[in-house]
Amino acid sequence: MKYLLIIASFFILIACKGQTTETVTKIDIETLKKDAIDKDVQLVDVRTPEEYKQGHIDDAININISELEAFKTNISTLDKSQPVYIYCHKGGRSNKASEILKAAGFTEIYDYSGGWSQWSEQ
Repeated sequence: MKYLLIIASFFILIACKGQTTETVTKIDIETLKKDAIDKDVQLVDVRTPEEYKQGHIDDAININISELEAFKTNISTLDKSQPVYIYCHKGGRSNKASEILKAAGFTEIYDYSGGWSQWSEQ
C-alpha cells in the first residue's frame, strides 16, 4: 500500500509539472508592435530616467531598474493579473527586471529583447 501511494504521488507530481507555463516570454519587435503598441497594456521602460527622456516607446512608463529598492516598490502599482511588457536598451536590464517581476508574482511577462536600441532604428 505504501509503495502504491508513493507511485501515485510521483505520477501526480509529473502530471502537474507538465501543466506549468513559462512566466517570462522573450518577444521580438513584430510581436511587440502587434500585441502591445496602441493597446491598453502595461508597457514598462526599465532604463534610467535620463535615458527615458532621450526617447522611449509611446505609452511606456519608466520604472528604473538601476534603483533596485525603488523598482520593487514601484512595480507594486502594476496589475499582476495583466500582461506586462518590458524593455531596456538592449535586453540586459529587462532580463533582470523580468526575474524580479516573476519573483513578485507577475504571471505574464513579455521581455522585448531588441530594446530601445532596435526600436529607435526603425
